[in-house]
Amino acid sequence: MEVESPEHNKEFAEVDINNGAESASDDEEEVPAPGSVTLENENDLFVSAMSPSSIGDVHPLQEVLTDDGDFFIKIVVSDPQKIGDGMGSYLAYKVTTKTNIPKFKRTDFSTLRRFSDFLGIHDLLVGKYMRVGRIIPPAPSKNIIGSTKVKISPQQSEPGTPMNQEWVEIRRAALERFVHRTAQHPILRVDLDFMNFLESDQDLPRAVNTSALSGAGVIRLFNKVGETVNKITYKMDENDPWFDDKITEVENLDANLQKLHNAMKSLVTSRRELSALTGLVAKSAAMLSTCEEHTGLSRALSNLADVEEKMELLRSEQANSDFFILAEFIKDYLGLFGAIKCIFHERVKSFQNWQYAQMQLSKRRENRGRFELANRADKLDQAQLEVDEWQGKVQRCQQHFDDISAEIKREMERFELTRVKDFKANIIKYIEDQMAHQQQIVSYWEAFAPFAREIV
Repeated sequence: MEVESPEHNKEFAEVDINNGAESASDDEEEVPAPGSVTLENENDLFVSAMSPSSIGDVHPLQEVLTDDGDFFIKIVVSDPQKIGDGMGSYLAYKVTTKTNIPKFKRTDFSTLRRFSDFLGIHDLLVGKYMRVGRIIPPAPSKNIIGSTKVKISPQQSEPGTPMNQEWVEIRRAALERFVHRTAQHPILRVDLDFMNFLESDQDLPRAVNTSALSGAGVIRLFNKVGETVNKITYKMDENDPWFDDKITEVENLDANLQKLHNAMKSLVTSRRELSALTGLVAKSAAMLSTCEEHTGLSRALSNLADVEEKMELLRSEQANSDFFILAEFIKDYLGLFGAIKCIFHERVKSFQNWQYAQMQLSKRRENRGRFELANRADKLDQAQLEVDEWQGKVQRCQQHFDDISAEIKREMERFELTRVKDFKANIIKYIEDQMAHQQQIVSYWEAFAPFAREIV
């Protein structure tokens, strides 16, 4: 399963608000983009951005559960199984949770969830929290080819029979990492929708919309047009050096991680090719040993074939280690850096809203001044009401900009701590795994050496 790589060398103001998501297909529902802007009514610019309901359930600091205490949550995604038959079938995954967080009703529970359910909970969290500056871990992308293969494959003999396709395991692992990263966040893991996703035994509402251009799609279209107008009108002059430094750091890390990920993909391909070629060597040595008349040489070639056959399996395991331990881990962080760019973009939009409100306030004040000079008492009261209204909007927009700036700093501090721990743990695991494979290789050749020496 390939995930679209984040685009590089973009201005943050040009980051797609949908985080590179494609238009909704038959399996997912389009969700209105956070901070949606229409051109029909300029006041709509502030209704969505300033409404308290738009930021979800913001937990008081004293209620936020952190990893510093004795609370834990462990989530395992397992047992992918095909449900149904034909093109209407789908894969479902068993999501098992163990936790001692008091907000959950139970400490050990499991439920079945389909792929679109994972995308649905991701969209809900993005809609609630991205606008206030929280980093939402990206969900895995779709694999149309793999899904179609499962749909047209024969029905499983028994429910729960494991699917052996490689891409199914890749998706399962990606889904597990997604819910794990979400559960690491002290706010997201006690979100009511996320808790319901983990706890509820009932099917979640289907995230499906098959219309060519749904209502959400129309809103998204207007939103993009509105953003284009804002980009042309306003340029954000950064007055906080912290954001300048952090944006540069994120861009550099993102670009270099992308290079590392490409190198790891090439390494995985090379190891798999080496494994296949090693298998050919094993077969050739085995065939040659049967034709060799010299007893010692025949025995040595036969044992060489055994060693090469073991090496074939070992190199295949090394390729899987490269892929699952490091390559997929790096790909996850590329997605996380994409999510970080999105919250920086939300801050730019908040600044643009603020500047737009200030511009409108200036216009209203000018109108009021003209009415005062013209002694238009009939228009003066309405003009004053408009001035008061836009003064309030300016204050709310400024407050929103200050709030999202502070929240992003807190999120980045938490992200950096988590990132360092994750990289340390995964790199150590990768090194230990590679060392174990190398030691196994040495033991294979040491065991073969006496047979080579016996050739006379």
